[in-house]
This record gives sequence, structure tokens and C-alpha cells, in this order.
Amino acid sequence: FIYVSQKSLSRPEVKSFVEFYLSGGPELAREVGYVPLSDAEYKLVNQRFTRGTTGTMFSGAESGATLETLLSGPSTAR
Repeated sequence: FIYVSQKSLSRPEVKSFVEFYLSGGPELAREVGYVPLSDAEYKLVNQRFTRGTTGTMFSGAESGATLETLLSGPSTAR
């Protein structure tokens, strides 16, 4: 997970890094021994990024909720 503020996203180099991070995420995660998100989860994360959605999706989440469910549901926009 990375957290990027709206203010930081106004900087072209930060936006470019996030785009790189999301496009190369699965391969990079495997390369360093992390567990990558599923293709569906990456798609949902990209949708949040494209919409400029910020804020946590974990606030009030039910125990056992999947990441895909949280990414698909309403978010706390900030």
C-alpha cells in the first residue's frame, strides 16, 4: 500500500510514480517477495486513482471483508 495526498498528486513526478507503481505492481511485488494484488484489485485501485478518490476504505469495514469488496464499495473521500 502507498498513500498519496491530493496535494502531492498535483506534482507531475508523483503522479508519474503512482502510474508506474500501479502498472508494474504485480511484477515488482513478485520480484521483491511481496504478494501482489489480484488483477481485479489492481483494476479497482486504478479506478480509484483515475477518479482521484482519496481517504481510507477501511473505516467501518466488517471483519473478514475482502480487499476487492472494500475497493468496490463506497469510500471515504477526503
